Amino acid sequence: QVQLVESGGGLVQAGGSLRLSCAASGRTFSSYPTGWFRQAPGKEREWVATITISGGATYYVDSVKGRFTISRDNAKNMVYLQMNSLKPEDTAVYYCNAVQWVAAAWGPVGGYWGQGTQVTVSS
Repeated sequence: QVQLVESGGGLVQAGGSLRLSCAASGRTFSSYPTGWFRQAPGKEREWVATITISGGATYYVDSVKGRFTISRDNAKNMVYLQMNSLKPEDTAVYYCNAVQWVAAAWGPVGGYWGQGTQVTVSS
């Protein structure tokens, strides 16, 4: 059983920064890459970023490249998402999850999701 607890969200003005944290436990976390997803009101959840188990490779959706940085601390079972130059369109609930590459896309492993953390960017 995997447990995921996201934190660090909040309200920020456009151009500002936030750092999200994901505390994960369970065998799945150490067996798969980890990713961040987000879901804006009225939209489907979308993949945002992935970091491999070792942290040696990272991947981003085009809309956040150059602005967001994913990192991990395996000793602490933590994954982070540093978000800079935030835009109103980044407003969403952000989730972390173990991920796998399936059908040419990063998708969650299993159907479990944490509570997420709300990020609101004002213009």
